[in-house]
Amino acid sequence: MKRLLQWIVVMLFLTVFVFTVLHLSGDPAVLLLPADATPAQIEQMRHALGLDRPILTQYIDYVGRLVRGDLGTSYRFYVPVSEVIWSYLPNTLVLSALALCLATIIALVLGISAAVKRDTLVDLSATFVATLGQSMPTFWFAILLLLLFGVKLKWLPVSGMGSWRHYVMPVISLGWYSSAVLTRLMRSSVLEVLNADHVRVARSKGLTERTILLKHVLRNASLPVITVWGLQLGALLRGSVVTETVFGWPGIGRLSVESVLGRDYPVVLGLILVSGILFSLLNVLVDLSYVFLDPRVTYQ
Repeated sequence: MKRLLQWIVVMLFLTVFVFTVLHLSGDPAVLLLPADATPAQIEQMRHALGLDRPILTQYIDYVGRLVRGDLGTSYRFYVPVSEVIWSYLPNTLVLSALALCLATIIALVLGISAAVKRDTLVDLSATFVATLGQSMPTFWFAILLLLLFGVKLKWLPVSGMGSWRHYVMPVISLGWYSSAVLTRLMRSSVLEVLNADHVRVARSKGLTERTILLKHVLRNASLPVITVWGLQLGALLRGSVVTETVFGWPGIGRLSVESVLGRDYPVVLGLILVSGILFSLLNVLVDLSYVFLDPRVTYQ
């Protein structure tokens, strides 16, 4: 209950801030009408959208409708905001899930290999790749992929969503940074557990390194990784703004950019609320995963 109240307060302040900033950024009625629209037509459009009322009145009305489950109507699509968001959200969730799966696989392979073969060429190579991934901006890496495999070699489509080939570059681009973060954390976690007392006891009993790694190391080393893993999924949802814009992916990241530029206030606010709900669910799932991995942890 305490966490729920905290979330409600945070989202309330966030919507107030965004609502105010959006209304100060410009008039959406001007964008919705032709360039030669008369002042009377603009005023008529503002009245139709309810923008001629005081900002406080508009916000109170918005919160009232929000309590009833009504996110409002999109200024651009002229349909309920919920329909707009739900038509784009699955595409982003699929893209983020695939990117996180790819990042996790890479992190497991490189991180464990680097820890087990510490101070070898394998360790140095994995550390170099992880450092490069963290230092390279996502948008720059996405543009490199686009120019090389889409424009130069023409192996993959440069935009849109359809066949599996459309997923390759966006998934790699989106998961690139997360794989680097998880790789470095996995390496350090495995190294720490490998030097623990219970691992030494397991070795003294004659257990093979593979058995020790699978049964005694990975489970304990995964606890700190799980926290960052959940945060990285949230980061992927944020990073989808850049990736979807570069590759023309029809998800909520691209929708948010278009909605901000088009001053579609209801859609922007709806996206913020949906994002807040998703991040809250991720935090709960991460907490529950602790209970599964470590029975000493209880969840209340």
